[in-house]
Amino acid sequence: MPAYIIRRFLQGAMVLAIVGLIAFCMFRFMGDPFENILGQEATVADRIALEARLGLDKPIYVQYWRFIGGALQGEFGVSYRNGIPVAEMIAQRLPATLELALVSALFALFLGIVLGVYTAINREGFLANFIMTTSLIGVSLPTFIIGILLIWVFAVELGWLPSFGRGETGILFGWNSSLVTWSGLKSLILPSITLGLYQMTLVMRLVRSEMLEILRADYIRFARARGLSDRAVNFGHALKNTLLPVITIIGIQLGQIIAFAIITETVFQWPGVGLLFINAVNFVDVPIMATYLLLVGTLFVCINLVVDLLYVFIDPRLRFDSSKSR
Repeated sequence: MPAYIIRRFLQGAMVLAIVGLIAFCMFRFMGDPFENILGQEATVADRIALEARLGLDKPIYVQYWRFIGGALQGEFGVSYRNGIPVAEMIAQRLPATLELALVSALFALFLGIVLGVYTAINREGFLANFIMTTSLIGVSLPTFIIGILLIWVFAVELGWLPSFGRGETGILFGWNSSLVTWSGLKSLILPSITLGLYQMTLVMRLVRSEMLEILRADYIRFARARGLSDRAVNFGHALKNTLLPVITIIGIQLGQIIAFAIITETVFQWPGVGLLFINAVNFVDVPIMATYLLLVGTLFVCINLVVDLLYVFIDPRLRFDSSKSR
């Protein structure tokens, strides 16, 4: 088991190094940051001076090693547009994105598992068929369309919820959070539903299909023949085995929630790192763009590592196989 964990950490570090290289090199060829910083009236001497101050006169490999070395120390350079350290800007915006992603993930996982189990157990019922039919909306419509529809219905027509912004915030565990104020909670509803609806639909359909397959298994028939109640069979045997293959997909979906937050934050003007990235693209703010991609890659690697460890912990067969491979 320790060897398996070390191997996964090394693989994650290799992935992050490659992601950092791709982000650093790719964004170097996106537009001209000097024009946005200095304006059109800048002289050649001004450009040369700024290039030297930002370290852009060095070879690409030197700039890359500086970027990686700084990233390992929590330093990601200075924003070309604002002149503020990127780490400070990310630290200010990251709580909003993580809060939105957490609420959306809880919404997607809870409703996805509950509705998936319900539609599998009551697959011939009218309500189950209605849920499966309406769930096509979450799969078919793009995220920004869902967000615009929710704004139109609940913010414009009904006036129940705010259409943009984060609302008032308070201190929760040392971070500014919308969860401790009423206006903040109201502001979370529409963007969290928009961000989590697609993942909720996928989790629900996956849980339903896995549950239906397991309910047809021989050991489930044997459990019913022993006289076990439907509750014990469905939740004590079927659901537990259903969640094993679902865990991997859930981990991927959690990473996608954070990555797709960029669209939701743009629609609702949510002050997170996704909106910060969009603004950085408009101004060719390379340090922010590269740091954002590296941050998303780090979150994906960490989530996949946790999912792999949970999978090994839940399924003893994988634990035995990993010990044999040593």
